[in-house]
Amino acid sequence: MIGRPRKLDVMAQIPGKMVLAATACLFVLLGTAGAQGGGELRFCLRTEPKTFDPLKVEDDAAVSIRYLTGGVLLRMNRQTQALEPELAHSWKVSKDGRQITFKLRSGLSFSDGTPFLAEDVAYTVQQLMDPALHSPTGDAFRSGPGTVATKIISSTQIAITFPTPVAGLDRLFDQVPMMSAHSPKKEMAVLGPFMVADYKPGATVLLKRNPNYWKTDAQGRKLPYLDSIRLDIQPNRDVEMLRFRRGELDLINSLDSEYFDKLASTSPQLVHDAGPSLDSEQMWFNQVSKAPIPAYKKNWFRSLGFRRAISEAINRDDLSRIVFRGHAQPAVGPISPANKFWFDSKLHAQAYSSDAALKLLQTEGFRLENGTLKDREGNPVVFSIVTNSGNKYRERMAVLIQEDLRKIGMQVNVVTLDFPSLIERIAQNFDYEAAMLGLTNVDLDPNEQMNVWLSSAENHQWNPQQKAPETAWEAEIDRLMRAQAASADAKKRKESFDTVQEIVVEQAPFIYLINKNALSAISTAVQDASPVILHPQTFWNAERLTVRAAK
Repeated sequence: MIGRPRKLDVMAQIPGKMVLAATACLFVLLGTAGAQGGGELRFCLRTEPKTFDPLKVEDDAAVSIRYLTGGVLLRMNRQTQALEPELAHSWKVSKDGRQITFKLRSGLSFSDGTPFLAEDVAYTVQQLMDPALHSPTGDAFRSGPGTVATKIISSTQIAITFPTPVAGLDRLFDQVPMMSAHSPKKEMAVLGPFMVADYKPGATVLLKRNPNYWKTDAQGRKLPYLDSIRLDIQPNRDVEMLRFRRGELDLINSLDSEYFDKLASTSPQLVHDAGPSLDSEQMWFNQVSKAPIPAYKKNWFRSLGFRRAISEAINRDDLSRIVFRGHAQPAVGPISPANKFWFDSKLHAQAYSSDAALKLLQTEGFRLENGTLKDREGNPVVFSIVTNSGNKYRERMAVLIQEDLRKIGMQVNVVTLDFPSLIERIAQNFDYEAAMLGLTNVDLDPNEQMNVWLSSAENHQWNPQQKAPETAWEAEIDRLMRAQAASADAKKRKESFDTVQEIVVEQAPFIYLINKNALSAISTAVQDASPVILHPQTFWNAERLTVRAAK
């Protein structure tokens, strides 16, 4: 699902914050490598980017492009997790958490030569917070009703005031690339290390070095070192591994556990396990009122007992052991235990028990007849799970879940779709019954997940864009998320978000399956790579990566 902090992923882990995400793989086609760069670093995106507008990004492919091209005021260092100055050389947040003032670096220009000034920051914020845009990134800033005010103090200084306090306000700007108020190239004029030079739908996105990028290294040499990055759109992981083994591929950003084990047995220096990731794999049922599915199935999906029974009937230990070869752990809820501060330690993974699941279903009026589970009206429990084709993790998990639910009399049909078709079903026409995707967390702070938990948000996957909360518990989550976002007290914020986690586990709108480890493969030809658990794991410092020339 399916984004900013959160995005739908196909890693689709759905842009926590949430985005629809597709796992990125990385190739390197070597040219002359040296201190100043040269050569072409090649990524392989698993899906087509849905947009190049940085404020509308919610899928993993587009997030990767945004990270490489977008210039931000502040950047969270993916390795140290500390906030660092970028386009702004300094900033100050008011004591009440409502206002942030930036002092910008002077003399900077967009990739097309248009000067970067405070009015561009004002324009970006106005676009970001425009409710008509439905920006997943903008959702993280919506801590309460009202409008956002921008005051341009000078050409290099601006104050932004929010109607209510926004917790972790400065950290949120890590996901807000600045846009030009005047460039005719609109969103294609960028301030990041690379810029989009060419796009062939279904084939490739070519990024080239931004000639106006402002950063230099310690010796005063201009960054980035690489001439270009070619993003080939390729969903097949077998092809990815084949190229890596041939030496045609130098980076695999997200490595399948089976390939990790095979490489580790022969070339341990090539594989990296950064530990449990922040990302989750999950499934959910379609609860959209206008969805074109039978009314009796909608009643199932809206039943708390039905959802909780499904959760009890899934053997998460098997998913971790069989599908991920032990490189995963049963998921507990919205936050991975790897997120030490924000994880609610009172929660535990759902225990597996098909007997308990059947008993719960019986209290909801379901009955088992000759091995088939039926509802009160005698309708057999049959439904389909959609997921993205080419993702062996999800395909295998779906088969195991199919087998688990067969034990309690349910017939589950697994449907795999190409990513554009999948997104059309789950985000546009709602023509599906259940879905399995994931959530990519871009940051540690729960404020980044506003685009998932607010009932009005697009990535509120089970029932998005509600005009008003349709259930009392969703209304309570709305209240708690806004409360934590409006508080400057870390303890109070955690108390609010702990309650959100507990409500989500209790109500099971998402059935959390596993948290997998952050596995990657990196050629010894790549210099200065340092894998981390935060997105983008292997290319977070792409502007400083170099590649030794092939001999």
